[in-house]
Amino acid sequence: MESNGLASDPLFWVVAAASLSVLVILMIGIGGFAKGGEFNRKHANRVMRYRIGAQFVAVVLILLFVWLRSGG
Repeated sequence: MESNGLASDPLFWVVAAASLSVLVILMIGIGGFAKGGEFNRKHANRVMRYRIGAQFVAVVLILLFVWLRSGG
């Protein structure tokens, strides 16, 4: 079995974790919006800011990953 695939690349797992965190934050935001109420009034903008920040980090990491794996 070859050990230099994506699964053995630590940066791949960092990118995957960053993408998963964006998904979790997005689901929290959608859930709060759908439910409405006090949580949505208090935290909707904060959750959106967290999502935008997490997306920025994830996109930068994805671009770094692609750049490094293409020969940098």
